[in-house]
Amino acid sequence: MSNQDQTPEPRQTDRWLEPGKTNLQVIYILYLASFFIGISGIVGIVLAHLNKGKSAPWIESHYTWAIRTFWLGLLGSVISFVLMFVVIGMLTIFLVAIWVIVRVVIGLQKLGRNEPIDNPQSLLL
Repeated sequence: MSNQDQTPEPRQTDRWLEPGKTNLQVIYILYLASFFIGISGIVGIVLAHLNKGKSAPWIESHYTWAIRTFWLGLLGSVISFVLMFVVIGMLTIFLVAIWVIVRVVIGLQKLGRNEPIDNPQSLLL
């Protein structure tokens, strides 16, 4: 049998790229890592947008939560940066960071228990 007769097996992607629980865990961890490596949050939001709409409804609630966490956190950071010129921005950037961390921890906990996010459209926790 020659090499031409053998068909190559289709390449398997790593599970963390496919929509689902593992992908969301990676996204949440990338968000936390973005406090030290800024670009990792951008990778996380790209993964979230690419995989949204391809999973079970309870997983979709996590994608909505993760996407809103990123964009609202970014908005809060920009506003805080502008407010640093009047000193209050130091406090608000700290509060935004805590808000993002708490939302990520909530997401990871609920994901670990296979629970949906109760209100993924929420601005708060």
